[in-house]
Amino acid sequence: MPIRSTTQYKTANEELFTLYAQNKEQRVRNRIVELNLGLVKKEASHWTNQCQENFDDLLQVGSLGLLRAIERFDLEKGYAFSSFALPYIRGEIQHYLRDKGYSVRIPRRCLELKNKANRIVRELREELKRQPNDHEIAKKLGVSLGEWQEVKLAHKNREPLSLDAKTSNDEDKSTLGEMLPDAQYHSFQLVEEDKIRLQGALSQLEETTRKVLEFVFLQDLTQKETAERLGVSVITVSRRIKKGISSMRGMIKEDEFD
Repeated sequence: MPIRSTTQYKTANEELFTLYAQNKEQRVRNRIVELNLGLVKKEASHWTNQCQENFDDLLQVGSLGLLRAIERFDLEKGYAFSSFALPYIRGEIQHYLRDKGYSVRIPRRCLELKNKANRIVRELREELKRQPNDHEIAKKLGVSLGEWQEVKLAHKNREPLSLDAKTSNDEDKSTLGEMLPDAQYHSFQLVEEDKIRLQGALSQLEETTRKVLEFVFLQDLTQKETAERLGVSVITVSRRIKKGISSMRGMIKEDEFD
């Protein structure tokens, strides 16, 4: 039977998760995936509009986050699966985009000039029957030679060197990472995992407590500003912060031992 309302969707999820908790059958898990694939499609569509990645690729990556959320979801805790799953789906997509994309952002004008230059280079190559020089490209772009060279340099430095890259010393064959004073350079890989845990824990909090933490820590509001926005006292905000942090610590510790 097709799901036509939020209530039907929630009921169907509860029934499937109850069944999955009993037998862990792949058939049941696949039904849960089908029921909640809309969450992944919505998130993938959002990121497709933010970048040039293929929708199907992001859908596949987001589905991995959905599967992970399914395995970690506990129906008895009483929170909605959609709220629980979204940080996992978004985290997988962001992790994919971070690894595939560029780490250094450059101004929009540089991006526009570089894209325009790619077309101009092709046109000049056909017209001149050779590779155009920087003076010719800059003139065709309508910018100074210096500005065009800055655009080229920005794009050249957009992709950082890998820490696994070999140094110039062929005999030593050391990597850049090994040449760094801190041998624990790879620790940045844990950041996305921590973000997913925090987002998952945050989504499980009671609504007012969650809003307090979001206003104070994500939107950088003061406790007074948060209190005014929520219509509560500053003391209430302070108590909610302590309660929320304590609850999230407990959730994260439980998650680490799963």
